[in-house]
Amino acid sequence: MKKAVLLINLGSPDIPKVSSVWRYLRQFLMDPRVIDIPYLFRLILVNCIIIPFRVKNSTKEYKKLWGIFGESPLIKYTKSLTKKLNEKYSTKYKFYYAMRYQNPSIDKNLKEIYTKNYDELIILPLYPQYASASSGSTIEYCNKIINGWWNIPKIKIINHFYNHKSYIDCFVKNTKDFDIENFDHILFSYHGLPERHVDKTYTNNTLCADNDCEHGIVDKNKFCYKAMCYETTKLITEQLSLDKKNYSVTFQSRLDDKWLKPYTDTELIKLAKKGKSKILIVSPAFVSDCLETIIEISETNKAEFIKIGGQELSLVPSLNDNEDWVDAIMDIIKSNE
Repeated sequence: MKKAVLLINLGSPDIPKVSSVWRYLRQFLMDPRVIDIPYLFRLILVNCIIIPFRVKNSTKEYKKLWGIFGESPLIKYTKSLTKKLNEKYSTKYKFYYAMRYQNPSIDKNLKEIYTKNYDELIILPLYPQYASASSGSTIEYCNKIINGWWNIPKIKIINHFYNHKSYIDCFVKNTKDFDIENFDHILFSYHGLPERHVDKTYTNNTLCADNDCEHGIVDKNKFCYKAMCYETTKLITEQLSLDKKNYSVTFQSRLDDKWLKPYTDTELIKLAKKGKSKILIVSPAFVSDCLETIIEISETNKAEFIKIGGQELSLVPSLNDNEDWVDAIMDIIKSNE
């Protein structure tokens, strides 16, 4: 029985030019699971305020990425990861990759998968921690397309893998490549979300703040992004034997002051003022290096940290197309069969 596996990452502009970045940002930000306000207000906010004010600076940042990698690293690594999976596990599986926003598109890949008449389709969004704005949006979009098929094969959707041992092991291994004892503090920096997004997770009329998400996963918070981030950190730090006073969890890439706290950039300032001059950052929400890791952390956050007295800020690389990550993907798939 031959199975198709569709790996899906967030996406990137096709090229680092204003027109391409504008298209990418528009598709991304007009997603109602990303900006969850009524359509007309979202249309005005995105097209008249957010994009006009951000597109030029965003284009400059994407140009920096292209200058380093020659292309989008997120697409480069996802493509390479898929190639390696097909080379190693082609007997039973055929791997495809797509981006939720822009190219290669989910539509094109699902169209090809449909014509191949596979017995089973496995959809794996490459977001370790479930969030409605990432995993939820990706799953919903795939379902809309598949619902139009005449022949619907067996479908399996993997909506998270934050607690899968093979994924955790990969980040532990990457972190151990650094001399951990040489750093004053380790930050586990996750992509931020509006607080209202995690509040919507709860179906019992409570808020995220009411559910002690920093201290473990239970039934009521099992879909909470914040809870998953803290649990991911716990699983990694246990293997690294880190003392709780030597690490903390933060959230980056915020758009306003009503996003998940503490913020990565402000926490770095606090650490510098406390005399913590050597910081190691781990970003377990990103399985591929991208704008948020290469530019936001390794360039912008690092420059700000050094400016206020810090000596060193290092970033643990993402999993990218590492061989152990290739095998971990297969482990994740098999554990969900």
